[in-house]
Amino acid sequence: MPQNGLKKEPLDVQKIRKDFPILSRKVHGQPLVYLDNAATTQKPLPLICALTTYYQLNNANVHRGVHTLSEEATAQMEEARGKVAKFIGAEDPATVIFTRNTTESINLVAFSWARKNLKEGDEILLTEMEHHSNLVPWQLAAKAVGAKLRFIPVTGHEGLLDLSQVSKLLTDKTKLVAITHMSNALGTINPVKELAKAAHAAGALILVDGAQSVPHLPVRVKDLDCDFLAFSAHKMLGPTGVGVLWARREILEAMDPFLGGGDMISQVWKDHATWNELPYKFEAGTPNITGAIAFGVAIDYLEEIGMEKIRAHEMELAGYALTALKDNFPRMVLYGPADVALRGGVVSFNLPGVHPHDVGTIVDQDGVAIRVGHHCCQVLMKKFDIAGTARASFYIYNEPREVDALIRSLQKVERLFKAPASLPVP
Repeated sequence: MPQNGLKKEPLDVQKIRKDFPILSRKVHGQPLVYLDNAATTQKPLPLICALTTYYQLNNANVHRGVHTLSEEATAQMEEARGKVAKFIGAEDPATVIFTRNTTESINLVAFSWARKNLKEGDEILLTEMEHHSNLVPWQLAAKAVGAKLRFIPVTGHEGLLDLSQVSKLLTDKTKLVAITHMSNALGTINPVKELAKAAHAAGALILVDGAQSVPHLPVRVKDLDCDFLAFSAHKMLGPTGVGVLWARREILEAMDPFLGGGDMISQVWKDHATWNELPYKFEAGTPNITGAIAFGVAIDYLEEIGMEKIRAHEMELAGYALTALKDNFPRMVLYGPADVALRGGVVSFNLPGVHPHDVGTIVDQDGVAIRVGHHCCQVLMKKFDIAGTARASFYIYNEPREVDALIRSLQKVERLFKAPASLPVP
């Protein structure tokens, strides 16, 4: 049955899998079952070919040369920027800034916007589920200007935000709301559009950490009504070392540069300089040219499949995994919303009496790759009074039989530890 208005048209997973060479390898003699997509996704052949083609035929620096290779490289990179803009519904490609990753994108805002616009006594509103990349930069900015951090609480293991607290936390002192769209640790999809409306009514801006949502959901900046959006290429089939910051043009133009150096300048004198136009004002030095070009190829790949179909596929896998884990491990502790319509393709769990690192090490022997630990969310782990969790996360090339492989491996973990019910969750 369709959910959230999404057409439940199944992906041709077997066809997709043929585009990912790494999925044919074995780990410890077993077929690879890759369930660590929230950390990074695997790369399809068209992207791998784009990387090698650039270095074989087009390698040159961009924006600075008049020779053919430089003009070709520049055109390809700017074409990729346009694809990113279209993908997130941004009408102006110049508002798409290439960075190294989501972390750098958020740091750019914390340095260039926050330190200029915040003052002592101002407040930044976050949530208890934020990744360290959307927490530590605000700690540093708040310390630098004397601002204060406040947090929307998380309500228990179901991992939802306590929205009843927002009206109390969002005041005239609040200048920025910085929130993850989809939690990397819980899979929770937060009501960003609702929070953006509340933030703007209070006179605050809103930054959305889209590292987990942009690869998995149809995301449009106009629909979210956000002021900043940050995400990474490597979590959506693209290469590592490429991130994106999108922001409203008027905000970017009022911000100071993040880094100084080549290509971000207009004119330079001995004692001062003026800045280049957008987006180059924020892209100092030689960028990751081939990474940006390859990112454009990754976006082509995703758009050919369709983000609605990707979302439906992941909802189906998450539902299958949650049911299988509950049926096979009645004492297992699951984290995140029970309703798959409220979560992404992320399933975090703990087996009583078994440390997550032991879980991850044992299932790896069966070729199953999952993530274990605090997932760069130590505030959330402290909230739950746990050291961490084991996390399986899905993408376009995953299928139910891989969930079955995880279940078999976890059954081995349970047999090995024979953990009595009286032992606490680690």
